[in-house]
Amino acid sequence: MTTRIAALILACAALPVMASEAENAFTKEVLECAAYYDISSQVISSMDAPQMAAVADRLQSSADKAVLIANDYMAPEEVSKGVEAHKEQHMQKMAGASLGVLMKQYKDTCKSLVDNPQQRLDYWTMATM
Repeated sequence: MTTRIAALILACAALPVMASEAENAFTKEVLECAAYYDISSQVISSMDAPQMAAVADRLQSSADKAVLIANDYMAPEEVSKGVEAHKEQHMQKMAGASLGVLMKQYKDTCKSLVDNPQQRLDYWTMATM
């Protein structure tokens, strides 16, 4: 009997854990933010304005934080692929426009997500019930 229980426990432990709908929405948003922050940092760095270097560094730091948050929910390879995919989408939105297009959409949401990821996950948990 105990052998069967042990086998059942091992079999269940080997099953992949499926992410909830809330976690899926949350990680999508985290990847979008990582991409937004990375693009923003690159654009500001390319301005070659020494007074903006600190801003570019803060934006890159936020991109790094978003990636770390995403790594808690996804494999690092998936995070990298997801960030790159969202960067491509963001660049298409910016085509012929400025960074302001992305800032308008992501600035506030991404700041609150990076500052308090648990609060944002709680939001998605409630929104997907």
